[in-house]
Amino acid sequence: MDYRILGRTGLNVSEIGLGTEYLVGQPRPAVVDVIRAAVDQGVNYIDLVFSFPDYLDNLSVALQGRREQVILTGHLGSTARNGQYAKSRSPKKSEPFFLDLLARLGTDYVDVLFLHNCDTQKDYDQLTKPAAQLELARRLQIEGKARFIGFSGHTVSTALQAIKSGVVDVLMFPINLAANAVPGKKELLQSCVSHNVGLVAMKPYAGGKLLNKQRTVRMARYQMGGQALELKKTTPITPVQCLAYVLSQVGVSTTVPGCASLEQLAATLAYGQATAEARDFSVLVADFAQYVVGECVYCNHCLPCPAQIDIGRTIRLLDMAQQPLSVALQAAYAALPAKASACEDCGVCTERCPFGVDVTGRMRQTVALFEGL
Repeated sequence: MDYRILGRTGLNVSEIGLGTEYLVGQPRPAVVDVIRAAVDQGVNYIDLVFSFPDYLDNLSVALQGRREQVILTGHLGSTARNGQYAKSRSPKKSEPFFLDLLARLGTDYVDVLFLHNCDTQKDYDQLTKPAAQLELARRLQIEGKARFIGFSGHTVSTALQAIKSGVVDVLMFPINLAANAVPGKKELLQSCVSHNVGLVAMKPYAGGKLLNKQRTVRMARYQMGGQALELKKTTPITPVQCLAYVLSQVGVSTTVPGCASLEQLAATLAYGQATAEARDFSVLVADFAQYVVGECVYCNHCLPCPAQIDIGRTIRLLDMAQQPLSVALQAAYAALPAKASACEDCGVCTERCPFGVDVTGRMRQTVALFEGL
């Protein structure tokens, strides 16, 4: 494993980190196996994005006796409501969730505390106004509960403001082959370098879609104006190529691919031993140039859902089912606690979605496909 300095934090981070979003809902032994295998193989940057009790308790067991070996993050404003992810901008509401994270993990601090998931100008203004979450993050830093302050988001405009404000030490931003042509991306990355802000690349596989076998793939991503990418792959893409692209970008210190199993972790960590030929992504870049609106990246920013639908997982199953509808996909859909037919067509999810997804329309498609059998 190679290591890089995370901007002005001075932290020495593994260039391959670990996102933990896909460990939500996994059995404890599986979580423990993935986390401990990652740490044993040199991964020392671990992003903790959620606040679910079971998720944190599983991670606590996995990290027992290893806290000093790892750099941990938390996300201020990532809360939960009725068992579902919910973003909050209330300092009063978000602080207890963060303190619960510390308590469950048995640690006094996180190394980086992210101001969570800020994309719009309205949201940025709310986040940074007096007595808002930015002030809370600063207080928590003074109290020793957070060493550094980070900012996570999906739009160039708000990320640039955060960088140039001088108040954040780390930026977490989507960087992948699909986003190669995002307007303003080069300026954003260069701004991180010039302001010595550490850069963490999230979504290196674009939610897994870059690794799909289909030749034609439609992928959403949020950039100025909100668009999505449609591409025809001329050749299959490997995890090693994805990571090689991300780690070649200006300013990137680490990337946080999500791994739900030891097999996925092994495919990710294969990057470290890959040959130059295996890492070569140059033939792929030409495929990434056109963008369309309305594709889901399964981020669940649309939650919470009044009908308790796991929207991201549901649409992921729908997208997977564009291939022949297998027995396994039918079983996966049948196992969902709330089906797409529970959708009340309230439209709240569509308002929250930063990618322009017609969520209720996708729910109707899902019902027709999975429940009309």
